[in-house]
Amino acid sequence: MPHLIGERVMLREYRLEDLVPLRAWVNDSRIVGSLSDDFLFPHTLEASEAYLNAMMDPKPDCRGFVIADADTQLYIGEANLHTIDWKNRVGRIGIVIGSVDKLGQGFGTEAMKLLMAFAFREMNLNRLELEVYDDNERAYRSYLRCGFKEEGRLRERQFKNGAYVDVIQMGLLRSEWVASL
Repeated sequence: MPHLIGERVMLREYRLEDLVPLRAWVNDSRIVGSLSDDFLFPHTLEASEAYLNAMMDPKPDCRGFVIADADTQLYIGEANLHTIDWKNRVGRIGIVIGSVDKLGQGFGTEAMKLLMAFAFREMNLNRLELEVYDDNERAYRSYLRCGFKEEGRLRERQFKNGAYVDVIQMGLLRSEWVASL
């Protein structure tokens, strides 16, 4: 799998040594609290190993990347295209910065832009989609900066930390991305 290299981050393949940093964030409630229920806290070692093995095994409807430091290639997080609909040329994005000390520094935005370029240029997708909880303002602002538009809101769709939150559906078309270049 090719490496996609930006100024500070790169997107690279998953590796066995990514298990240690993966295990750190999947059991950090400050990180997983903003994610889908795929990463319910606590995450067992077996579940983490199965997830990593699945990400290292290529599938036709998924392209997964580790967000890594561009100089050291050390794990920062993940940026994945999943549930790819090849007929309609649509991909769903899941992204996470796996360390609290790396949040808010633009790593996710830079990784997202690399992933978008890959999806539209190399995979010839026409549309990218994602979901974000309405209380995850940092991610929401990042997605807007990347060109995503809010397309819908599922009111009180998710139960988190004793309260219901809205799930915001966002999308970006290839034509919008090209116009922004």
